[in-house]
Amino acid sequence: MLDAKGATPTPAKKRWFESLALVAYGLLMRALQPLLRRKLQRRGRQEPGYLQHMPQRFGVYDTPALTPGSVWVHAVSLGETRAASLLVDALRQRLPGMRLLLTHSTATGWTQGQSLLQPGDVQAWLPWDTPQATQRFLQHHRPRLGILMETEIWPALVRACQRQGVPLFLANARLNARSLRAAQRMSWLAGPAYRGLCGVLAQSQADAARLRTIGAPVKAVLGNLKFDVQAQPLALALAQQWRQQWTLQGVPRPVVMLASTREGEEALWLDALAAQPQRRAALQAAGVLWLLVPRHPQRFDAVHAQVQAWGWSVFRRTALPSEGQAWPAAAAQAEVCLGDSLGEMPLYFQAADMALLGGSFMSLGGQNLIEAAAFGCPVVMGPHTFNFAEAAEQAVAAGAAQGVLDMDAALDQVLAWTHDRAALAFARQAGLDLVAQSRGAADRYAQALLALVSQRPQHAGPDTQKA
Repeated sequence: MLDAKGATPTPAKKRWFESLALVAYGLLMRALQPLLRRKLQRRGRQEPGYLQHMPQRFGVYDTPALTPGSVWVHAVSLGETRAASLLVDALRQRLPGMRLLLTHSTATGWTQGQSLLQPGDVQAWLPWDTPQATQRFLQHHRPRLGILMETEIWPALVRACQRQGVPLFLANARLNARSLRAAQRMSWLAGPAYRGLCGVLAQSQADAARLRTIGAPVKAVLGNLKFDVQAQPLALALAQQWRQQWTLQGVPRPVVMLASTREGEEALWLDALAAQPQRRAALQAAGVLWLLVPRHPQRFDAVHAQVQAWGWSVFRRTALPSEGQAWPAAAAQAEVCLGDSLGEMPLYFQAADMALLGGSFMSLGGQNLIEAAAFGCPVVMGPHTFNFAEAAEQAVAAGAAQGVLDMDAALDQVLAWTHDRAALAFARQAGLDLVAQSRGAADRYAQALLALVSQRPQHAGPDTQKA
């Protein structure tokens, strides 16, 4: 880190620069609040959840506070909330009667998080990162400790926890090379924020090394929480019912899932199919059903219209008959089933024979493929998996996933697995074995977090944790 003259600043000067940067950051974040309000209103037109409890976004809470001493877990969105559910279960086993304060930043995270709540728990929005809002948040809820999931670090929030004496930890932590470079460019803010944490529990040694580079106090490497995901009997039963309906002349149709696709990837898929009519004809002859699940719910209608515009027959998951009702022919014979629901990824993975990994066919970093492996769904992924590099490498090495260069090669792999059921079965079992061998992270995280809290002074007051 260099100052304006190119020299390494002294520790005192460095602290002065960092304090000044934090003050400027707070002023900027406060000035941006009107823009945030307008953004939430726009998002709320498509996802009404963004309009609920909006004052909480600015540190104004009208809900009752928990008894002081709750465990606060922040899970920004859907994926982090799924990981948090595993950790929360493990913490409840060690802390009978635990009260949970669960916070989010997205509507999908909020919706998924409702399934984690027990009587006496509280769900809230994490406030916009200003000193005033974060202070009001902590003073209202008065948690015993805070646990941030995976990547969510905010400078004002960390500073407020320091001042209020709330020990703050980062669990299931990951930091890819691209994010590290961004943090280093913003080192005046990122450095104090990471150093201000009371402990970081990383997913992998590579994550730990990058986190230490930016100053994070890494205490242990404990693996990925998502390996602890368990099969869901109700979802499996429903997936089996779907498979019984998706048949071609009495033979089960191959179901190929496009999992958590991002904007632009559906076009890549459609273009690749159109570019080689012979391959598309072979896939149609095999009876392939495409199970298309966009990552963001606000895109469901647009994706539905896009696929229909290409002349494909599409049926939406939300229009599928309820249990015990007869299926219309359009649902059973459609070329595409659009997964336009939230919180049903286990169902979709268990209904699919294989999946193309969304986010990996454009430079977006991919999605976590552990859940697919846990439910026996082999994965084909594109070249962009930097957000989950270690899990992707593990899956490829185990034979549970295939990496390809582009969507065209992905469709070739789909066709190969469609005609080679033995290879597909091997990949399925490889994924199940990989997950089984990697379980136990939730217990390790819960044990480590409680041990770190117990080692802290009982009356840690304001500013006891120097950045």
